[in-house]
Amino acid sequence: MNNLKKVPKFKNEKEEREFWDSHDSSEYFELSKAVPVTFPNLKPSTKSISLRLPQSLLESIKVEANKRDVPYQSLMKVWLSRAVEEFGAN
Repeated sequence: MNNLKKVPKFKNEKEEREFWDSHDSSEYFELSKAVPVTFPNLKPSTKSISLRLPQSLLESIKVEANKRDVPYQSLMKVWLSRAVEEFGAN
């Protein structure tokens, strides 16, 4: 027997957030049947790191970034991402 409540239609995200802040989702969904999902289009969180580079390498990166009119740290992230894709993270 299905004793689950029906999820109402919401006018906007604010209304939905307010609803879920005050309601128990287990009354609306069979949580034992939940499956993991991914959200590939979400902006990933970032973490600051300290990275020591030879001065000449850093200057070369800055020159390349300047040629492309992008911040050098953004260019470094693009290059690192491509390298991970190419060489694999495993």
